[in-house]
Amino acid sequence: MNIALWIAQGLLAAMYLMAGVMKALQTSKAREQFPWAKNRSDGFIRFVGISELLGGVGLILPLVTGILPWLTVLAAIGLTLIQLLAIFTVHLPKKEYNVIPVNVVLAALAVFVVIGRWSIFQ
Repeated sequence: MNIALWIAQGLLAAMYLMAGVMKALQTSKAREQFPWAKNRSDGFIRFVGISELLGGVGLILPLVTGILPWLTVLAAIGLTLIQLLAIFTVHLPKKEYNVIPVNVVLAALAVFVVIGRWSIFQ
């Protein structure tokens, strides 16, 4: 189980770190690549990017260092919320149904990490 959790955490961290860097540092490129970003302010796109960066780091760093390892659970909860908000406030209202499966998979992986890592701390 621990190996599966580390694989899920690594995949999620890689995805969120890549996307977060683009959104936080290259908002014009993010506007080109992500349709939802076209009508959003630079500040909002950077906020989403920084949130994803912090979540990606939070999935790995606390457990690797042993410092506040419960932050990994919080990071996974936060990333789950990001995906749920993306689904229900952006993609469904704009009828972007082709993007939703990616959000569902990322949310499911994050929930898997929440459940798996939560059981360790109990």
